[in-house]
Amino acid sequence: MNYSMNTFKISSFKLIMVICLFVSSLSYAQTIQTSNIGMLSFEAKEIDYGSINQHDNGERIFKFTNSGNAPVVISQVKTTCGCTVPKYPKTAILPGDSGEIKIKYATNRVGAFSKGITVHSNAKNAKQTLKIKGTVLKSAI
Repeated sequence: MNYSMNTFKISSFKLIMVICLFVSSLSYAQTIQTSNIGMLSFEAKEIDYGSINQHDNGERIFKFTNSGNAPVVISQVKTTCGCTVPKYPKTAILPGDSGEIKIKYATNRVGAFSKGITVHSNAKNAKQTLKIKGTVLKSAI
């Protein structure tokens, strides 16, 4: 009886050790996987044009940095309407590098505006929303 109880204890101990090693290796693999990923960090996620005159320059810039550990590729930048046109880098942004997304709003439209811009990338924060807002005042001409 004593012999089988000792065998059971040893077998149980071995099983517990195997489980601990397995859980530990999963945690380590997850840490490695998440540390090798890019991350887009924007200086600001909203730009307020304030009040601008009709036909003024509607171009503004969202600046960002890849604060992650892997290159980031922006695959697409979508806007909520055709009145907002984005320009963005088509090449990989390396860790530590900076870039910008230029947004041109059509200032021929008079009145208040609020538009969303969605940035899609392979970064940890794969989908980010930016915003522009302001009011276009009618030209005196």
